[in-house]
Amino acid sequence: MFDYERKGASVDVVRVMESLAEQGVTVLFKADAERMREGARPWTFVAAGAPFHEDLLVRTDAISVDACLKVCLPQLREYGLVIPE
Repeated sequence: MFDYERKGASVDVVRVMESLAEQGVTVLFKADAERMREGARPWTFVAAGAPFHEDLLVRTDAISVDACLKVCLPQLREYGLVIPE
């Protein structure tokens, strides 16, 4: 289980991904070794699927897991998805 610490609060990334999958969302969270070596934003979070319109997805490339979560989780909540704390 991946439990990510963030400013005193803990976000269980696996639990978040499982919850989204149960709601019909396909989720990808990855770290890119090549971009990391280049000093670029190596983390990518992508969510797409049934709750979204055809071509709509939530995606960000960021410098950290925390940065991805800060961008994407509020957007997913705006779409009415339930995100565990």
